[in-house]
Amino acid sequence: MNPLSGVLGEAWQLYRRFAAHLLAIAFVIYLVAAVIVALLSLAGVIGSFLALIVELFATFLLQATLIKAVQDIRDGRVDLNLGETVSAATPYIWSVAGASILAGLAITVGLFLLIVPGLWLITIWAVIIPAIVIERAGAIDSFGRSRRLVKGHGWHVFGTLVLVFIIQLVVSIVLSLIFLKLPMVWRNGLSTFISGVLISPFIALVVTLIYYRLVGAAGPGAAGDAAAPGGYGTPPGGYGTPPGGGYGTPPPVGYGTPPPEGQDAPPPGGSGTP
Repeated sequence: MNPLSGVLGEAWQLYRRFAAHLLAIAFVIYLVAAVIVALLSLAGVIGSFLALIVELFATFLLQATLIKAVQDIRDGRVDLNLGETVSAATPYIWSVAGASILAGLAITVGLFLLIVPGLWLITIWAVIIPAIVIERAGAIDSFGRSRRLVKGHGWHVFGTLVLVFIIQLVVSIVLSLIFLKLPMVWRNGLSTFISGVLISPFIALVVTLIYYRLVGAAGPGAAGDAAAPGGYGTPPGGYGTPPGGGYGTPPPVGYGTPPPEGQDAPPPGGSGTP
């Protein structure tokens, strides 16, 4: 059974219902970053370097904030306003930054070498950001957590990510055609800005919902692995907390549902290769 069946439809429904809230978050972060980058770019080479850092910081902040926003709205209401959502996401920025940079470097190398290794890494690391923001995983621990969740569902995750990429590509092409008659600088700038504001919340919705679906598919107690000794720490309560002891209770045997009495625990899991 595919645990991700209908995930894009669910993401679209949440996107439409909470569009004002999610788009406002993306718009404000993009706008503030764009203004700062524009001002820094006037300061020559050093300013351009600082502008690049600001762009990266804004990207990590946007990722963490949108994941936190999706976690907030899954109960059907907005409990945190824009400022509160940003504040709730801020503590995770450094972990998100570290994980994103490491993943980006590894995936780039994988794509450059044979493409397939890069696609495999994209798949098994699909939910590292939700693991950080929702479970308070460390930057390094998030990779293992994501791989364990994706294990056994790699093709489903990969297929969903491909569909999201196609949607993103179509939106970018449409916007480019709309602004076709504008000068190239304006065309590229507006296209990037608007597509980012429109698509970022949807991507965050899909990735976060994938995370929750995979946690559910892992069975009761699977989320408790995050709180095992040396693990990530106990995430806050609220919507999405699994039954059977919640996040704070590690599974009694292995990862997932314990085997029947008298039967040996299964060996460590595989690679999660799609």
